[in-house]
Amino acid sequence: MGFTKHLMGSLGIILSIGLLATNSFAQTNTSPLSLADAISKATQNNRAVTLAKLDEQVAAYNYKQTDAIYLPQVGLSYTAMSTNNPLNAFGFKLQQKSISLADFNPDLLNHPNGTPDFTTKLEVQQPLINMDMLYMRKGAAMQAEIYQLKTTRTKEYLAFAVKKAYLQLQLAYNAVSVLEDAKKTTKAVYLFTDNHYKQGLVQKSDLLNVQVQLNTVESNLVKAKSNIGNASDYLSLLMGQATGIIYTVTDNSMDANTDSTAMIASNRSDFIAMQKAIEASNLMIQSTKMSELPKLNAFGSFQLNDSRMLGFGANAYLIGAQLSWDIFKGYRTKNTIATQTLERNKLSEQLSQQKEESALELSKTKRDIADATSEITTQKSGINQAEEALRILQNRYEQGLVNTTDVLQATTQLSQQKFGLAQAVFNKNVGTAYQQFLTASSK
Repeated sequence: MGFTKHLMGSLGIILSIGLLATNSFAQTNTSPLSLADAISKATQNNRAVTLAKLDEQVAAYNYKQTDAIYLPQVGLSYTAMSTNNPLNAFGFKLQQKSISLADFNPDLLNHPNGTPDFTTKLEVQQPLINMDMLYMRKGAAMQAEIYQLKTTRTKEYLAFAVKKAYLQLQLAYNAVSVLEDAKKTTKAVYLFTDNHYKQGLVQKSDLLNVQVQLNTVESNLVKAKSNIGNASDYLSLLMGQATGIIYTVTDNSMDANTDSTAMIASNRSDFIAMQKAIEASNLMIQSTKMSELPKLNAFGSFQLNDSRMLGFGANAYLIGAQLSWDIFKGYRTKNTIATQTLERNKLSEQLSQQKEESALELSKTKRDIADATSEITTQKSGINQAEEALRILQNRYEQGLVNTTDVLQATTQLSQQKFGLAQAVFNKNVGTAYQQFLTASSK
């Protein structure tokens, strides 16, 4: 898991946060933001969740389309025709129930005039037994469940992304605090050195070294404040809000205890979604097999025929049932089943791979958390030692016992230790959040 790292500069570390940055810290609007509010807004407004819900709706309506295997199909048509074809002309008159003895005149039978027919027809088709469609309907229902689980996993990942972004914002504020302390210390050294330079007690090079150090601190401070703006904009993006607001963190401590015994849950939403996809594949295979069985469907029609437009003279009906059986399709069904079986097997392999990779990620995350925990202890001890070293050197510097470079190095060392502590806390918290994401279980 790639945690955000800081780069060492003249002072020690220039914080670099990998975010989608567009604006600088020149933004003026500020707003307090808690982690719970950030997660709530993200799960409600983030486009990834919106898209996942749209996929849910599409799958739900695809399932509703399969209602057609139970419901009749009804069609209404109105047809106007005219012909001098002997067979059709006589048939039109039969349908219109207008045959007379004169119509059997051989001359008229063989050479009819143009005969019109206006037909109004109502057709109904009713599915009765179609076993392949029943299994296809079950598969469509399974697909709807899969997309619901995908939405759940999307929200879980989004919660982790928000936690990480929030921690990055917290880290950016810590960087500003460290650099402001470093600026205050360096400025005090500069004022002391400048005073002694004016008295001729130190060389100009000492004053210039302190000035360079102060400029470096101020430059790094500007960059750290820009990172606050960058982190705020990224949080706005995740929450579906307009950018340009500087957020202030209200949850200053997120150094939560971690469970070193946590394991990957077998009922994690993405695992269940993959398992249901395998089950849906089995249903589609069964549907293809059932397509080889006979199908039974009913049909019926009612029609009105007349020789005049908008006339509804003669009427007739037709009802029936059809038993059909596709005996041989050129091995198409067999090859379709073979393809579907391979796709199902591929899904099974992907599920196994996904579980193995998650277990590997969890092991790495646990080690990262342990390393960060150890680093926190080391950095806290280092800060105490660096503070004491700086205090001693400042006293000796004021007495003229050490040079300016020693004091500046001690200042840099203290800042490095504080940066290291902030980074270690960040790494542990992000690792904890990622572990929670990896071990999440579906309710």
